[in-house]
Amino acid sequence: MTDATHLLFTPAEYAQRRRRAATAAAERGFSGLLVADPANLYWLTGYNAWSFYMPQALLIDAADATCLFIGRDMDASVAFRTAPLNDDEVLAYPETLVHRAGVHPFDWVAQQLRERGWLERLAGGPLAIEADAHYFSVRSYLALAAGLPGVELLHGDGIVNWLRLVKTDAEVVLMRRAGAIATHAMAVAAEQLIEGHGQHELAAAIQHAQAAGIAAADVIGDDPGVAGDGAWYDGDYPALVPLVAAGEAADAPHLTWTAKPLTSGESVSIELAGVHRRYHAPCSRTLALGPVRPEVGRLAEVTVEGLTTAVAAMGPGRTAGEVAATYWDFLAQHGLSKSSRLGYSIGVGYPPDWGEGTVSIRPDDTTVLEPNMTFHVIAGMWMDGYGCEFSESVLVTPQGAETLTHAPRELIRRA
Repeated sequence: MTDATHLLFTPAEYAQRRRRAATAAAERGFSGLLVADPANLYWLTGYNAWSFYMPQALLIDAADATCLFIGRDMDASVAFRTAPLNDDEVLAYPETLVHRAGVHPFDWVAQQLRERGWLERLAGGPLAIEADAHYFSVRSYLALAAGLPGVELLHGDGIVNWLRLVKTDAEVVLMRRAGAIATHAMAVAAEQLIEGHGQHELAAAIQHAQAAGIAAADVIGDDPGVAGDGAWYDGDYPALVPLVAAGEAADAPHLTWTAKPLTSGESVSIELAGVHRRYHAPCSRTLALGPVRPEVGRLAEVTVEGLTTAVAAMGPGRTAGEVAATYWDFLAQHGLSKSSRLGYSIGVGYPPDWGEGTVSIRPDDTTVLEPNMTFHVIAGMWMDGYGCEFSESVLVTPQGAETLTHAPRELIRRA
């Protein structure tokens, strides 16, 4: 079993999370829950490895929260090193089944589940699966459906994701640290915006800052006395690589870097995240290398004001839709419109996404905001041949909203 001193949270905390997941599944008529999203696996058990490209999952009995981690034999030691699981809670499939034509690891897993009595455990209702999980493949589904006769596999529609929505105070601490790392990484990006340097050099500097982390004393809202003098909060790999869109390409989001040199007169939109112990705090800014087109400056001013307006509208009791409507009304006053959502909930993340897949800040979302919810609020405007992005990671507090990222909220200019 895992040495508890190395866990992010106590074994009791992880057990309680699994009980909550079991209860939520049972209340919706499921007999069990099969969790494949690596972020949900981490939140429920602490399991943390780059193994999600292979079939893996956590099976939870909705009746009593009995669980079974299913993964590759090579990664069984990871389960015991990172998660508070007993030997009988880990089912490792043989390495001979990896990338084998005509057979799938979950064929063997289904047989093991039958032999261990899971057909009887799951007899009371359908089994909830995470059909939208990025790494739950069609072959995994088909193998389980064929190998568990009589068990209906139905989409659980984000059961665990919704449990993650309201953070504990301990999770908020981790989010603040992630926010400080993001702020530092954006400052490094501004320093490295140098004419003639390739976009890849800029991305490399950002990635170094993301991994290196931040001094505890630089985390706003943290208690350096608790961390100790000289304490350092480590960074982690982000769910998305730094996104870099320069010049006319700034009219498109989600672009990665190229080797093209940075040129004076260009604006550069950068989206990145600070990550601490898998908790993500994204931040976007548009930077200007020398004098840029007047329309870029005007759009930046409006986008910044819109972001400020949206953050000010956030608070407990407001709905996500009401926050979005405030922003949409603001845009309309300036003759602008936006089809994409304004933001979404964040927390634990693994590639390829740092969003939680639950609340979206858009007009039709009726979710009521509560303290300790965390969001990426992104005011991105993509025009024809230019664009601007400004975003913050935001914590809902009893008093309103607290930004977790603190880069200058303006068009950041470099001579």
